[in-house]
Amino acid sequence: MALPAATPLSEAPEWDQKEMSFTEHLRELRKRLLIAIGTVLVLAIGLFWPSQYIIPWMTDTYFHGVQLHAFGPADVILVEFKFSIYAAIVVGLPVLLYQLWMFIVPAFHPRTRHMVYAYVAPSFFLALAGIAFAHFLVLPRIVGTLIQVTNHVAQPTFGIESTLNFILLVFLAFALIFQIPVIMIALARIGIVNSAFLKRSRRYFLFGFFVFGAIAAPDGNPLTMAMMALPMYFLYEASIWIIAVLEKSWRAAAAAY
Repeated sequence: MALPAATPLSEAPEWDQKEMSFTEHLRELRKRLLIAIGTVLVLAIGLFWPSQYIIPWMTDTYFHGVQLHAFGPADVILVEFKFSIYAAIVVGLPVLLYQLWMFIVPAFHPRTRHMVYAYVAPSFFLALAGIAFAHFLVLPRIVGTLIQVTNHVAQPTFGIESTLNFILLVFLAFALIFQIPVIMIALARIGIVNSAFLKRSRRYFLFGFFVFGAIAAPDGNPLTMAMMALPMYFLYEASIWIIAVLEKSWRAAAAAY
């Protein structure tokens, strides 16, 4: 039986990264983690001073008329510190995603690596869109429902730390939820999923989104569940449409090599 002809050297895929040992992977991971942590810390330091003005505005916007209390001498400092960290994660999201990608990128062909530049910047604007969605639509609805429930059995007077934790978690959740298109397109670009698979699987994803909404909705309100699940599904559908368009250019680029 004849052996298959060897691939000519000129046509063989060229990899610009040698295989890394386990120790080299650890060093690379440490480097990327240090950059990510350093980015968050630097941004948090810069956001710490403005937090004393932003936090009162946020609490008054969502909990207007509700008295907030500090139950310890360090509560306000802790709240400002937490706000700075959460805000730094959102603002630094492009850098964090870039470091994540640069850690896993040696496993893929160099032709796919440049895509990080096309996806990192949109991630920041998608995060802002998620925060805006939470600000205008989700938080007013959730807070109004929770205060209404509280009024039936108690006088609403909340702690500043738990109140801000609640607000920041909702913001962070929607900033991450709105990353679905970036994640889906990146997975499609490296060949893990494609538009046909996503179309076949949409009913399962829709079910999963509503399960997530049911678990994550803090007030247990069906409308709140839908407000969390439906944006995820719409972003999923948008991802399918974008991937279907991009797949044509990816196939054309692959054929050119």
